[in-house]
Amino acid sequence: MKYYLPGLTLNSSVKFFFCCIAILAMSVCAHAQDNSPFTTGFEETIPSKILAQQRKVWIHIPTSNGGNKVKDRGHYPVIYLLDGSENFNTVVSITEHMAESSLCPPMIVVGIVHSNRLTELTTGTDKELPGVVGNGEKFMAYVEKELIPYIDATYPTTTYKTFIGHSLGGLTVMNALLHKPELFNSYVSLEASLWWDNQKPVKEAKTILPAQNYKGKTLFMAMANRMERGVDTLSVQKDTSGSTALIRSNLEFIKDLNKNKKNQLRFKAGYYENDDHPSVRLIGEYDALRFIFDFYKLKIYNSELKDPGFKIDSVLVAHYKNVSEQMGYLVKPGESQVNSLGYQMLNAKQYKKAETLFKLNIANNPESANCYDSLGDLYLATGDKPKAIQTFKKALTLQAIPETKEKLEKLLSGSKK
Repeated sequence: MKYYLPGLTLNSSVKFFFCCIAILAMSVCAHAQDNSPFTTGFEETIPSKILAQQRKVWIHIPTSNGGNKVKDRGHYPVIYLLDGSENFNTVVSITEHMAESSLCPPMIVVGIVHSNRLTELTTGTDKELPGVVGNGEKFMAYVEKELIPYIDATYPTTTYKTFIGHSLGGLTVMNALLHKPELFNSYVSLEASLWWDNQKPVKEAKTILPAQNYKGKTLFMAMANRMERGVDTLSVQKDTSGSTALIRSNLEFIKDLNKNKKNQLRFKAGYYENDDHPSVRLIGEYDALRFIFDFYKLKIYNSELKDPGFKIDSVLVAHYKNVSEQMGYLVKPGESQVNSLGYQMLNAKQYKKAETLFKLNIANNPESANCYDSLGDLYLATGDKPKAIQTFKKALTLQAIPETKEKLEKLLSGSKK
């Protein structure tokens, strides 16, 4: 069940608990790597001069691209995912589902596998773990100067990048937002360990947030419920115990975000009453991506489709102009989306609309045989045999589609459909 408060969409355990989780993760993470990523992606080893290591990453290419890295079949935004060995499969599943539902563009997912997450995802020290010295600056230098350039050079990427992290990974995401805002377009922080180093990122935010311009940047924060019975997000702010340090740190950060709306950061924060520290990851990741890409879905009502005066092509053009502005590069309507709308108009006998949509699809996908085949079906339906023959012939020059060949042969032989 979700609740809503000012500046907070409501959707911590003992500080010692989180320290234990962080330490436990070092051993669990190694075991988690035994889980095969190959059902959703593949593994690559990339040499890093900065870290003086061979680094493993798990990579998913959208199924709409055939799961391969051929660059001439499309280019995609990239999600950089911390704790990839634990989060990779869930994020891939979410992005594939959302892309199939036209809720977001198909996306490449890069899951970063850590060799020592406790040192890589922290900076400085914390009194609860006196022997640990964070090496986060060097890790982020690897991400910025080696990993991102390698992914851009090797895979069909666009300029839009998202950074996702949970727990100590969330801490890294928030540090990147404060100190490297230019690296990513959107930031997702799930149960961030903002208590680290005496709440250092929370304190830094008080001077950075008012001075920084975050135009075009998006942040989603998620928090889980590990408070005692009867404690809520208002009363917990009066507490001073270590058991509530995580949620109090996040709530204080959110307060400062609300105070500094002139910096143009687009943000949303969610509190998940019925989830705990581990379980919030899945629902938080989904809600985050829904929020980040809330501009992406094309909304057309059935009543509009039935209206002969409804200019569906103009709506498509206007919608994807807005999507392009949000993404920072040209985004065209999806071939299957336009094709489906075209057949809807064809079946409704709105032939002019169908022709406009099929021709728009050809203009956007001039090498697609299927687009020409669809236009040929329109000419068949309207009885324009010469244009149908011409269009089916064009389709077959691009790809040998048996169904297209059969339709063309019937037309040339004078047989009825």
